[in-house]
Amino acid sequence: MRLTVKSSNTWPTEIKLHQVSSILEVSFDDGSVYQLPYEYLRVYTPSAEAIGHAPGQEILQVDKEDVTIKEIKPIGNYAITPVFSDGHNSGIYTWDLLYKLGSEYQTLWSNYLNKLEAAGHKRKASLNTRYN
Repeated sequence: MRLTVKSSNTWPTEIKLHQVSSILEVSFDDGSVYQLPYEYLRVYTPSAEAIGHAPGQEILQVDKEDVTIKEIKPIGNYAITPVFSDGHNSGIYTWDLLYKLGSEYQTLWSNYLNKLEAAGHKRKASLNTRYN
């Protein structure tokens, strides 16, 4: 799903993968700490594979409830690329995008669930129901 991202003027100070809870925890230099579920990160991938090359080409990401992150690859000093268990590895998550995903989690997750419902898709029970 396509997002507009503005500069947050923040830098991550720590990034932790929590494999048991399927959470990526990102701490920023302004004191913010965000716990981002793997599924949430996967459905909001900034990859052209999911959002296309222009508005209106987005592909709703479904059936990602049990996706995990196998590893994280650094991209210079400005981003990371998670390698997801479903084989997806082309999304570049900038620090500004991660900050937006964290600070706007409730709204963005709700928007995603509404789009799923409008498309007639029902989420299956997740192995991790902490954030459902």
